[in-house]
Amino acid sequence: MTSPAHIAMFSIAAHGHVNPSLEVIRELVARGHRVTYAVPPVFAEKVAATGAEVKPWHSTLPSPDDDPAAWGTTLLDNVEPFLADAIQALPQLIDAYDGDEPDLVLHDIASYPARVLAHRWRVPAVSLSPNLVAWEGYEKEVAEPLWAEPRETARGKAYYARFHAWLEENGITLHPDPFAGRPDRSIVLIPRALQPHADRVDETVHSFVGACQGDRAAEGEWTRPAGAEKVVLVSLGSAYTRQPDFYRECVRAFGDLPGWHLVLQTGRHVGPADLGNVPENVEVRSWVPQLAILKQADLFVTHAGAGGSQEGLATATPMIAVPQAVDQFGNADMLVGLGVARRLDTQDATAEALRAAALALVDDPEAARRLKGIRAEMAEEGGTRRAADLIEAELPRR
Repeated sequence: MTSPAHIAMFSIAAHGHVNPSLEVIRELVARGHRVTYAVPPVFAEKVAATGAEVKPWHSTLPSPDDDPAAWGTTLLDNVEPFLADAIQALPQLIDAYDGDEPDLVLHDIASYPARVLAHRWRVPAVSLSPNLVAWEGYEKEVAEPLWAEPRETARGKAYYARFHAWLEENGITLHPDPFAGRPDRSIVLIPRALQPHADRVDETVHSFVGACQGDRAAEGEWTRPAGAEKVVLVSLGSAYTRQPDFYRECVRAFGDLPGWHLVLQTGRHVGPADLGNVPENVEVRSWVPQLAILKQADLFVTHAGAGGSQEGLATATPMIAVPQAVDQFGNADMLVGLGVARRLDTQDATAEALRAAALALVDDPEAARRLKGIRAEMAEEGGTRRAADLIEAELPRR
């Protein structure tokens, strides 16, 4: 039996970074640990529902409700805000934990201050990764080509100089790249099936535990309409939802298919009035209890975020992947490679293309067979309980 400990979790204000950790935090609290969770106030209520104690801090990153355009378009546009946020957050977090230092630090991959604090407190740090991790050869194959041009610009050099200086001020001699991308210990909250080059991942560092979904009853229930022969859920997640043209194509694709029922999650920026004539078999919502619907759905049209992708796999639901940004393109290709999805880029996702892909997928026995096998593999990865076991194994012995 592990002695109760103080475990501190650190994350940023983004659904795709906070949500994957919540069931693990709930499990650690249930095991008697005191868990504090440092997160901006917009997620305080959701975190507090796990039983963790919220340590709020002010973030300068774009909020979850901001237009994704707030992140800019270039690589440096994307990474500079994380460094700036980390630098201004660190003093807040030092104050928040003054006299209340934890026994172990858990952190999201985007929470740079967490590793600094673990170094400062001389306690173990464990990454909770909500998406793919670096494999042997990742730097040469992906990072170096990606950074080759930005690294040579004045702006890129200034970014690295600032990162180096901040680390050195805090007694850390690591280069920024391994500091950000190579944790000492990592619990990976995705199934191994979604990890590129999984055979080249160092599993002495990274442990894949698969989906940690838990009981989502608090999010609400959903009842499949009587007479619905096929149900399709369309969701582009929480960030990339300002897509009225795409949603109209979905209504065209599925709105007049006999026996089909479409559940269309549009987010807060698009409503039924933006979609034109909406047939009776189309259910338009700003938000839905996604997992509850997927347990009953026949098809999932998704942006292929890490959370949605593994929910599709865990419920054995064939997918049409319409990636929007960052890791979603790679996830879409992984799903296609697994034989359980079709990929359509946004500009190609016409009503005709969506309908053709849907009709091919829902009656594909090979896709169904593969989904059933992957779901069984995921169940064996251990999920929430194994994640908590692995975290407890990292606690310092008393």
